[in-house]
Amino acid sequence: MPRVKTGVVRRRRHKKVLKLARGFYSGRRKHFRKAKEQLERSLVYAYRDRKQKKRDFRKLWIIRINAACRLNDMNYSTFMNGLKKAGIELDRKILADMAMNDAAAFSAVVAQAKAAL
Repeated sequence: MPRVKTGVVRRRRHKKVLKLARGFYSGRRKHFRKAKEQLERSLVYAYRDRKQKKRDFRKLWIIRINAACRLNDMNYSTFMNGLKKAGIELDRKILADMAMNDAAAFSAVVAQAKAAL
């Protein structure tokens, strides 16, 4: 059986890793071993932070809704309870956008939530 040399395959594999490592700092984009190590870490960070991003946005929306509720003499938890009892099914993303960009409409929603309590 003939001996198989890995030249072409290895170069192709290295080029693939180094292409993904563009933008990394110093030797982490130039040296294959360092690039591969950093790339593995980077993919772990990317996977983790896709989940983290959803949590961060939800926290931001809750903070914005709470701030707008307090301007209307209510706190977040009683507001959300009032919405549930009033049968209003707006998600936090929409409520936060209303709180930021359309204060009058948000005040109307708060009034409905108060009435349901």
